[in-house]
Amino acid sequence: MALTEARSRQSIRTNLQVLGALMLRESRMAFGTSHWGYLWAILQPGVTLCFLIFIFLLIGRHAPFGESLALFFATSVLCLEYFGKLSSSLMRSFSSNHSLFAYPPVKRIDTIVARFLLVSSVYVLVWGLFHGGLVLWEGSHPPYRPELVLVSFAAIGLLGLALGLVNAVIFSRLSSWQHFEKALHRPLFFLSGAFYMPSLLPPEATAVLQWNPVLQAIELGRMGFYPDYHSEILAPGYLALFIGIFLTVGFCAEWATRSGRS
Repeated sequence: MALTEARSRQSIRTNLQVLGALMLRESRMAFGTSHWGYLWAILQPGVTLCFLIFIFLLIGRHAPFGESLALFFATSVLCLEYFGKLSSSLMRSFSSNHSLFAYPPVKRIDTIVARFLLVSSVYVLVWGLFHGGLVLWEGSHPPYRPELVLVSFAAIGLLGLALGLVNAVIFSRLSSWQHFEKALHRPLFFLSGAFYMPSLLPPEATAVLQWNPVLQAIELGRMGFYPDYHSEILAPGYLALFIGIFLTVGFCAEWATRSGRS
């Protein structure tokens, strides 16, 4: 019994060391050795969001809900940026780390987890800085139901993890998949309520949009930020079921094709 526990602790310690080393390697690959690389990684999502806000203010548009256009956009655009970054970054996890798989402690799924943790840590920081800036600059209220905001952010992360894992499996067999992946992401800004309230659309439109799990997660986050926001399409059970099924498909696909990539 004692020997088994010692081996379990050693295995856990080894896995944590591998993840730490992979995250360090991934950060050097993504950001370089300069502090400017880290700074740009943090500023880039905020720059995209600020540019969209500037364009809408320039043409005289107001927030579809609430008084702050920046807050309304932040509840959707940052989530979409996070989801898209996970999908595209995780897709190349196997190919860019293929040489490391010759070392027994390094497993293919470790590269997925390392990138997921690295990207998520960046967007947690981006989210905190941007919303903290809104509170200081605009006097916006903090989330009224922070637990819903956290669940929404976690749901986006798990959706990105599932899609990124599926993309990694497909990309390892079909390199041209990266072009399809980009094309599939482009309509998301229009299908995920980035610039409008889905509940105000005609029933025919909401009947289609409600099947979009990313939109479901965004609507959940908005209910956490606004005390009087009501979503006609939110179905938490569907969102949880979709995440569970999609993650299962991703992990099963990775397991089924593992020997083919070794």
